[in-house]
Amino acid sequence: MASLDQQYPEPRRKTRRGLHDWLMDKVASPGFQSWASRFPLVRAVARKDGERLFDLVSGFVYSQVLFAAVELDLLAYLQRGTSSIEDVARHCGLTPTRAESLLQATSAVGLTEIAPKGGYRLARLGAASLGVPGLHDMIRHHNVFYRDLEDPVALLRGETSPELAQFWPYIRGETAQDLPAETAARYSSLMRQTQALVAEETLRHINLSRVRHLMDVGGGTGAFLKAVRANYPGIDLTLFDLPAVVAEADLGDNNICPLGGSFRDPLPQGADGISLVRVLYDHSDETVRDLIRRVYDALPPGGQLIISEPMSGGANPTRSGDVYFSLYTMAMTTGRARSPDQHIDLLTSQRFENIQFNATTRPFVTSCITASKPC
Repeated sequence: MASLDQQYPEPRRKTRRGLHDWLMDKVASPGFQSWASRFPLVRAVARKDGERLFDLVSGFVYSQVLFAAVELDLLAYLQRGTSSIEDVARHCGLTPTRAESLLQATSAVGLTEIAPKGGYRLARLGAASLGVPGLHDMIRHHNVFYRDLEDPVALLRGETSPELAQFWPYIRGETAQDLPAETAARYSSLMRQTQALVAEETLRHINLSRVRHLMDVGGGTGAFLKAVRANYPGIDLTLFDLPAVVAEADLGDNNICPLGGSFRDPLPQGADGISLVRVLYDHSDETVRDLIRRVYDALPPGGQLIISEPMSGGANPTRSGDVYFSLYTMAMTTGRARSPDQHIDLLTSQRFENIQFNATTRPFVTSCITASKPC
């Protein structure tokens, strides 16, 4: 097999350089950095850049402090009230010295704070983490993701076998029943908690009042359709997913029709609305293109398509879409985070119209796009 250098030869360098390039050369000079840290007019900017670089270097340590706080149940414990170092040490199974180090660290990153009269208490950010469904389960789950990121260069080059790809069974056509009991329990909990949060954010920003029958393709446990039922009690609802996945869905008495099948085959007809919630970013461009074509074929004239998932920022890169979800989907090995423009181009190529990007208040949870089939 040809080497990477042979497959992708280095392009001829462009010799034209502008003012920006000259300025970046200056900023990259150690001498300039030393001068900038002293000169009154720019030292605030230099200090800010230095702090941001330090945060990038230290980011993994910060996330591990958060992981320790969650794993040791520190934040839920402090929700009961201000506690001493000794009380926290007993609760967490640490020596007082190590407990103090943890409390100081969590206070430095804003999860806890030193109380005015002594001891430590929950800070607003720590309290907020307790109020986000599934967040602490996701934080615990990240030990899998972090192991896959141990060698990010190898991951980028496709030279690893990421553990994350084994954790999410549906990307291989399997279910939670195929996993060890402990992993299956974590998988099911994550699916339930995260889907509910995505459903809440999606339904805040799209209108289904004109849809009579909604089919959720790749709907998993049915969390999205349960939320739709609560908001639109008159809509007919169909959950479409792999037969083994649909069999595990707990639909309760929500009057949701379960339908087993694969979206790699022609989709059932009859629904005038089809939703794809956190489906497309799990799959390759070819698979996504084929699925969008099948959605188009299954919808009646005027039928509506709803796409909801985290997205890349495109020309304006975002930390959630272009750092977190980009690397996360890379570790899953099957998909990628796409920008709204990439989604829109794909939908346009498949003849959809009235395509609208719906910015959400929490794009780190999901963003939405709606489109319709021409009448």
